[in-house]
Amino acid sequence: MLEPISLAAGLSWGSGLRLYLTVLLAGIFERTGLIHLPETLSVLGSPWVIGVAAVLSLAEFLADKIPAFDSFWDAIHTFIRIPAGALLAVGALGNADPALLTIAALAGGTLAGTAHLAKAGTRALINLSPEPVSNIVTSATEDGLVFGGLLLALFVPMLFLVLLGGFLLLAAWALPRLWRQVQGGFRGMATHMVSRLVRSRHD
Repeated sequence: MLEPISLAAGLSWGSGLRLYLTVLLAGIFERTGLIHLPETLSVLGSPWVIGVAAVLSLAEFLADKIPAFDSFWDAIHTFIRIPAGALLAVGALGNADPALLTIAALAGGTLAGTAHLAKAGTRALINLSPEPVSNIVTSATEDGLVFGGLLLALFVPMLFLVLLGGFLLLAAWALPRLWRQVQGGFRGMATHMVSRLVRSRHD
């Protein structure tokens, strides 16, 4: 079960960060024979799926490099990445017992949601800074993480699962603090805008 679990976890985690890139890479690997996905996920190797995933990956690559717009993109994809992570986790286990598939869906959705919230919260905090360089560097880092993480999940499953456990521990520690910082940043921005508006009216 190690390889199916690693595949399910890798696809779910990747979908929380870069759904379309995750689907694209899995489809290309399947199409070229580097891996053999379960029959329930073999559709990812379809030329049509690969083509659509490539177009959407390019759109996401460009959107994710634009400060502020990337947070809008993340907000929309809250309703896409998490269900997709659950579906990919279920597909990775093939025709398993329904109870196991239900657990996989719950775990996959939770894993995708954790990765998505970590990404979206970090990017929202970075967007409070006026300079665009940190946004672009962070986005490129996320692209590399998904590529490297998926390779590990497919070809070195034990190492990936160990690293994934570390990610979950880090996320459990960081997400509450990240959320408080984002809230404080936006409150400070709102206070600054109100004070400027008040001053301009007095002037």
